[in-house]
Amino acid sequence: MNYQQLRTRADLVRGLPLQSVLLAAGAQPDRFDKAKWHTGQGVVSVTGAKFKNWTRGSGGGGAIDLAIHLNLMGFKDAVLWLWQRFPDLGGPAQAPPAPRPGLRLPVPQANQLWHIRQYLVRDRALNPALIEDLILAGELYADQTANAVFLLRGDGQRPVGAELRGTRPQSWHGLAPGSRKDLGYFSVHGTNNEGTILCESAIDAISCFMLHPRHHCLSTAGARPNPLWLAPLLRQAWPLYCGFDADQTGDDMARAMIALHPGVQRLRPSHHDWNDVLMSAR
Repeated sequence: MNYQQLRTRADLVRGLPLQSVLLAAGAQPDRFDKAKWHTGQGVVSVTGAKFKNWTRGSGGGGAIDLAIHLNLMGFKDAVLWLWQRFPDLGGPAQAPPAPRPGLRLPVPQANQLWHIRQYLVRDRALNPALIEDLILAGELYADQTANAVFLLRGDGQRPVGAELRGTRPQSWHGLAPGSRKDLGYFSVHGTNNEGTILCESAIDAISCFMLHPRHHCLSTAGARPNPLWLAPLLRQAWPLYCGFDADQTGDDMARAMIALHPGVQRLRPSHHDWNDVLMSAR
């Protein structure tokens, strides 16, 4: 797309109603204040073409600014995001969006398991017996570059993605291509369940389970206030806790989650995250 095409599309999407943009981004209207919305970036209020994020103390005007703010993206990506979601704008015919790439899980490599065992047990203080149980159950394995692969499972326990954690000195983390973290999660639990604790990563979920062994601990694969699989968990009988990291993002996302789902309780780790809590007690 050239500059003129981008400018034409920007002119068409700029005047979209902000309420429509909020709905397209998955925001939830406040039950008591029709001008207020609960979003992944905090509480946003709308007055005409202006918006204000009270959680972050920032604001702007117009649909493009709002899309940039809600999705943490640049101008061009925001214009394309709006163009794809609002095709009836009277502009040129739009090609259908490209199909979502299919899930490509890394191939398991048994000869690399020693790397992830060493990293998770020695460097992250995780229980070796628990790591072996996860490996035997097929929830955790090593790929050809010695990354730890934590499976995300959805309905019917089918794999819908994987968290990847590097175990070499240049540690990194990411997701397997085509992962749908909105459809499933990595989890660890015992025979008793006194509640569910949401954590930001698979390593944090395992660490949290070691500290709270009578709870079901799962990873949201990043701090998010309203994953699609959250509502069914809320309908279950046991308490649900938001155990996101003790930092600005974790606190903001926890507040947004509780605003959307008042039944959720905050369980803030005493250190930055649950693995840090575990490591501090080692």
